[in-house]
Amino acid sequence: MITEVGGAPVYVWRAETPWLAVSSAVLGGGFGERSWVVNATVSDTYERLDPDRHLAEIAASLHLTGDGIGLLTAVDVREVEQREDSGVRVAVTTGIGAHPTWAAGPSLVPERVGTINAICWLPVRLTEAALVNAVATVAEAKAQALFESGVPGTGTPTDSVVVLCPPSGPAAPFGGPRSVVGGALARAVHSAIRARL
Repeated sequence: MITEVGGAPVYVWRAETPWLAVSSAVLGGGFGERSWVVNATVSDTYERLDPDRHLAEIAASLHLTGDGIGLLTAVDVREVEQREDSGVRVAVTTGIGAHPTWAAGPSLVPERVGTINAICWLPVRLTEAALVNAVATVAEAKAQALFESGVPGTGTPTDSVVVLCPPSGPAAPFGGPRSVVGGALARAVHSAIRARL
């Protein structure tokens, strides 16, 4: 759902019971069970040096409890692109800013960055290794979408990924793009990003 905090839109997902997650987010990143995810819109001149604390404040204002994940973006999260493919669901906000970057490019900080945030829900449990593989699959799908759209880069310096799956049940060992769940994930992310380029 979309709500507002301090006049800025925030995308919020809450779970009745925690999901297993892997994320590169500044708040709640790493591996573990997570009960909520927020993707909050901030100004493209955002200068706070404590984004984890800022996100914790946003979560508290929304009465979110337990462990969760927080993302920031200069994209208006009301423009989120949602896709579903074979039980995989994704919610992606895409902003490439004025200077998309190449993963193996120079380590210069661009004057203005963009952000591509991908929140992904898988219908089956994955092993930890397969979850890491799923993060790589999201990155590959993102790079493919950017390449096909003529964007001179593989992403932005502040992109974040969240992959969530059920915490119980038989664990699928693969999350790459040729696995059943990874293929669906790649297609969904690719479609969501292409829609905003």
